[in-house]
Amino acid sequence: MYFIKPTDPNPITPGKAALLSLLCLIWLTMGLVGHDPWKPDEATSFGLIYSMLQSGDNLIPTLAGEPYMDKPPLYYWTALLFAKLFRPLLPLHDGARLASGFYVALTLLFIGLAGRKLYGENRGFAAAIILLGCVGMLVRAHQIITDLALLAGMAMLLYGYTHSQERSLRAGFFIGTGLGIGFMAKGFIAPLWFLFISCLLPALFHNWRSQKYIASQLIAALCALPWLSIWPLLLYLHSPALFTDWAWTHNIGHWLDYLKNDPGKESLYYLKTLPWLAWPAFPLAAWAVWQSRNRLALRDDLQLPLVIFCIMLMTLSFVPNIKEVYALPMLLPLTLLATSSLSMLKRGASNALDWFGLMTFALAAILLWWGWAGLLLDNHARITLWLKDYQPGFEADFHVLPFGIAVMATLLWLILVWRVGRSMRRAVVNWATGITLIWILAMTLWLPWLDSGKSYRNMVASLQQAMPHNYQCIGREALGDSQRAMLQYFGHIVTQADPKLLCELRLVQGDSLPAQLQDEMHWKKIWEGRRKGDKGEHYRLYLRR
Repeated sequence: MYFIKPTDPNPITPGKAALLSLLCLIWLTMGLVGHDPWKPDEATSFGLIYSMLQSGDNLIPTLAGEPYMDKPPLYYWTALLFAKLFRPLLPLHDGARLASGFYVALTLLFIGLAGRKLYGENRGFAAAIILLGCVGMLVRAHQIITDLALLAGMAMLLYGYTHSQERSLRAGFFIGTGLGIGFMAKGFIAPLWFLFISCLLPALFHNWRSQKYIASQLIAALCALPWLSIWPLLLYLHSPALFTDWAWTHNIGHWLDYLKNDPGKESLYYLKTLPWLAWPAFPLAAWAVWQSRNRLALRDDLQLPLVIFCIMLMTLSFVPNIKEVYALPMLLPLTLLATSSLSMLKRGASNALDWFGLMTFALAAILLWWGWAGLLLDNHARITLWLKDYQPGFEADFHVLPFGIAVMATLLWLILVWRVGRSMRRAVVNWATGITLIWILAMTLWLPWLDSGKSYRNMVASLQQAMPHNYQCIGREALGDSQRAMLQYFGHIVTQADPKLLCELRLVQGDSLPAQLQDEMHWKKIWEGRRKGDKGEHYRLYLRR
């Protein structure tokens, strides 16, 4: 490589490595257990896992008894395995959520290895800490979502590319395995990225036009082949109709229809959201590219993450569904670019980022403690009234263990920010410790309040009490996927698509009622409800007279 890896005047000693590893472990494990599946993404994903557990069919993803062919089932398999392993100790949903911790741990490991390979031995922890500190990772890294398996696969693929000019076999194995994991997690997006990356790197930069690079791509294709073929083949042999539904209706055909009808409607979404989703990696990455703009043709350590980021940005900006969670893979190349900036970051800029983080998280911690104390003491302050109005019926209780963890975390944060020595890593380490503190406070003091508003447990229990003891089936009207999943999990209620109104019960979601249900001569409303504090979801249950 052209780039000479800098000598860090503050190397990572074994003691520092242990502390940084502990920080990653605390950030990773907090929030994985202790609460119900939250709407909407967690509820839907866990519903698929629970359906697999109930039916015993692991080949075809199903939601409340009906095929759900949106994505391949690798993440669901992993979560199902964790749920079964920890079933004696944890509720099923908490056990399943440990799969997210597993995939995020793989992501931190491989992004750290990639940072170390590109920028020097002391930059591995820096890369992991920068990714950990990204705002967009905080909540999503602790949810039951398939995107985390894709994230781990892309981190592995990126690490493989760092070896593609030197060690073809190692590079091909990690690229191919990462590609396979990404495909089995989210479908065709990972192979599409692989094709673009493998072609554009040598097309744009002569450094990548080597025999070892070509060999690594061929080995990667061979390593990915089992991942890309076994499950689709088994699915096709089981049901050609379901294979077509997955491959065409939900993926290729859906994307082609989008390109024909309305491409680019929200194509600037990620450019607008990335500055805060990827903070603080985004400004550091932009600074690194700007500083090296005249030498970019020679800096293959910057070419790799920059090309991968541009490919991900362009492809994700022109897909049918655009959501902030889909931006997670873009954090990986941005993190590597940000890691490269640590050697060229001026002291003034580093201190500004450091102080901004300290002030931000200190203020956030004060507000979290103040708001929690107000709820506990019921002091009738304006913020307390607003919080209670947002979660009607919530009553705060004092729990010794969460309170003790929150106090200890706050004191340790104060000590750490006071004792962390001055180095190129100080700003990013302080940012990571600050965001970890906020997450710990949210997952200890505020977890009951959050769970009260995001869980479907109480709503389903209320519905169960209103239902007759004997009925043949329950039809649905405009009922969402997450609601169907939680009805099955919490209440063993399985709804059916019933266009002919043959079922004697009918569950309706939404404020508007179908015309046929407004006839009181034939249908009687026996229950009406919603989740606490949720004014956007309204449910009614009707009984045929």
